[in-house]
Amino acid sequence: MSAVLPTDDKAAAPPSPFADFWRSFSSNRGALGGLVVFAFVVLCAVFADVLAPYSPIEQYRDALLTPPVWGGGTSRFLLGTDDIGRDMLSRLLHGARLSLLIGLVAVTLSMLPGIALGLVAAFFPRAIGTAILRLMDVMLALPSLLLAIAVVAVLGPGLLNTMFAIALVSIPSYVRLVRASAMSELAKDYVIASRLAGAGTLRLMFDTVLPNCMAPVIVTATMGFSDAILTAAALGFLGLGAQPPTPEWGTMLASARDYIERANWVVTLPGLAILATVLAINLMGDGLRDALDPRLKKLS
Repeated sequence: MSAVLPTDDKAAAPPSPFADFWRSFSSNRGALGGLVVFAFVVLCAVFADVLAPYSPIEQYRDALLTPPVWGGGTSRFLLGTDDIGRDMLSRLLHGARLSLLIGLVAVTLSMLPGIALGLVAAFFPRAIGTAILRLMDVMLALPSLLLAIAVVAVLGPGLLNTMFAIALVSIPSYVRLVRASAMSELAKDYVIASRLAGAGTLRLMFDTVLPNCMAPVIVTATMGFSDAILTAAALGFLGLGAQPPTPEWGTMLASARDYIERANWVVTLPGLAILATVLAINLMGDGLRDALDPRLKKLS
């Protein structure tokens, strides 16, 4: 009889799903860099009260338009002050908190109804599904920013209305994505087996089909997060978003546009904050897409 060689169970065990995901995600240097930048922005937003040297709305009339410390300013205001003497560093830190809150709330308010409507359109494709798709087509026929401006103009400017408007214009992308993913899953054997086993419609929707549709939804939500920050900044720049003295990046840009030539830091710093945050989130979205889609994973 031939001897049986011992086997190493740990070596033979397949990697965990998280380990496999992290290996694919971390191999993308751009996504990893975006994650680092985004984590830094999140930390600044969470600990803004501790990191900010001053209140974001406190005015120092003896230091109007003070330049940053590298531009001839003082260490009292590291990033300078704006036209009414408010500390730029404090406003940027609190603005990060507000921008991330807008993105989180807008994505949540658009993703949840979008998923529900997409599943309903997939499971009831004739009457209800057709009506839902036609409504989404009407919303997609209008530019998203224009539609958001119209919603805010009807509801009135303000932070809550801004988040609601951004969420509303983002719903169609989730509806169409979830419907397409669910329709492709409905024809597979495991769904047919669940039907034959007596699973109800709600169980088929949320327990059987939805988990297999979440990978593209997560990627879309990540990209929608950056779109929400940009749209909120655009509405704030137009005076329809967060209202002064709220330290929102778009509002900061709007109030500083008259000082582009003689106090460029008042415009440059909020613009760079928006650019860095949105770029980091987009790079993370690319990494998530590659890591969650088996067809795009690189061969190890």
